[in-house]
Amino acid sequence: RASAMPEGEKLAAFAATGAVLAIHLSIHLLDNVVAELTPHYGEDCPVAIVWRASWPDQRIVRATLGTLDAAVGTEMERTALILVGKTLGAADFDESRLYAADYDRRYRPVGTEPRFPEAS
Repeated sequence: RASAMPEGEKLAAFAATGAVLAIHLSIHLLDNVVAELTPHYGEDCPVAIVWRASWPDQRIVRATLGTLDAAVGTEMERTALILVGKTLGAADFDESRLYAADYDRRYRPVGTEPRFPEAS
């Protein structure tokens, strides 16, 4: 019932870039999605499926493209977001400090010697 993807916007073409993908409204086509992505990312590529995000029964499944089918189960349909990309498995970086209370910002200086002093 959904409209077709525009010509030139194929899942495999997006996957060929190696970018992290966020795929909406495709959980019912999971076998096809995995088949199209695996040649580009490999079976060991991390995947996260967020089903019914922000709902009381939200569920997050983490797997790889190779193990995803067994991890998903049958109750996930429709309202799921599929995230695919190597960075989903990375563990060697700190979380963003952009919104930390002690982060000095141009429009909200922090401390006695802020990096961006207020204009007089």
